[in-house]
Amino acid sequence: MQIPYLNQILLFVVVSVLTTLLTLSGIQVYYILKELLLTVKKTNKILEDTELITSSVAKPIAGVSGFITGIKSGSDVINLFLRHRSPRITEEAENE
Repeated sequence: MQIPYLNQILLFVVVSVLTTLLTLSGIQVYYILKELLLTVKKTNKILEDTELITSSVAKPIAGVSGFITGIKSGSDVINLFLRHRSPRITEEAENE
């Protein structure tokens, strides 16, 4: 004995179950993508903060580097002046 419309009933049940599963899967994918967006935003903020900290540290170091370069240049000028002046002092001392 056959149940009337068995194929149609089974097809309706299968389509209903698949539709429900796909809907739930789509909702889960939506939440996953939403969390991924939040994660990307937080990562971007962390990178911006890191850039700010790096630039804050780099500026004083560049200033110190410029200061040290200035001191070196000044000492080179003083050494040049002393070397240029030294022979005159020794010549004057020998002449006396």
